[in-house]
Amino acid sequence: MSYMLPVVLPFYTVFLRAMSCRRGALIVLEGVNRAGKTTQCQKLVHALEQSGRAAEIMRFPDRTTKIGQLISSYLEKKSNLEDHSVHLLFSANRWEMVPLMKQKLEQGINLVVDRYAFSGVAFTSAKPGFSLEWCMNPDIGLPKPDLVMFLQLNPNMAANRGEYGIERYETSTFQRTVHQRFEELMQDASVNWKVIDAARTIEEVHKDIKGLSEDIIRLAQNQPVGELWR
Repeated sequence: MSYMLPVVLPFYTVFLRAMSCRRGALIVLEGVNRAGKTTQCQKLVHALEQSGRAAEIMRFPDRTTKIGQLISSYLEKKSNLEDHSVHLLFSANRWEMVPLMKQKLEQGINLVVDRYAFSGVAFTSAKPGFSLEWCMNPDIGLPKPDLVMFLQLNPNMAANRGEYGIERYETSTFQRTVHQRFEELMQDASVNWKVIDAARTIEEVHKDIKGLSEDIIRLAQNQPVGELWR
């Protein structure tokens, strides 16, 4: 009579299989123009990679797609588009990236996103005649961020930073209204908002962002990705 010996997997194999089931976290940085979002996104991804975590940057609008190219031309003041259609283009630009976002999250890659649906809502609703509700509707159901960090910076301070005013919407008056819309969005308890004082040094801001991100990565890894505003 022959006996089947039990299969004993090496510890590292079991560990790798367990790790493969852990999804990445969806982390978003928001704020008015020139608040330092891009710099902080880059620093965060580098820090996560240095600690052995897979991480990538995504940025909205993604100007590499056909929709993104239309948006880029508009933002650079090379073309004019009707306000409702522009808002829907921004939303479509996010939706076209959803399959890739979900794939990367499922692979365990932490996505650090420079602007997301909240910017789209804040900027369009800062224009006359647009409600928050109308602006939110096209983005309902997008992957829900595990953490949204708002880089708090007075628009007047932002206006003193380099290259301010090059793109559309970069006026202090408009940015103040955008800031107010962000404050309204942050009243929504269904979204995990954290406010970061962005008037400090780059390293001080980074330290807070890194700590919050590491915490949420541990919390999110065994949870399903939610749906925004549902």
